[in-house]
Amino acid sequence: MIRVIIPSQLESYTQGVRELVIEASACPDLQQLTLALDDLYPGIRFRFVDEHGNIRRHIAVFVGETMVRTLDTPLHGHERVQIVGALSGG
Repeated sequence: MIRVIIPSQLESYTQGVRELVIEASACPDLQQLTLALDDLYPGIRFRFVDEHGNIRRHIAVFVGETMVRTLDTPLHGHERVQIVGALSGG
């Protein structure tokens, strides 16, 4: 099972759910995980993946403790994936 932590900025897509568990066998990599999330919560993927299939610049995705920048990052089944929206200010 893969635990997915959703940032507060995306709660409106998940009806307030902040942590999900996704079946690992359906998600061998981050790309498949984002598609599975979008199946569950239509429209959520586009908020953190752009039209070219890249993680948006203002989003950080962590697999375990490692920040990743590509969706071809492999998942092995017991990861914690956290999506983090960047904070900005001035």
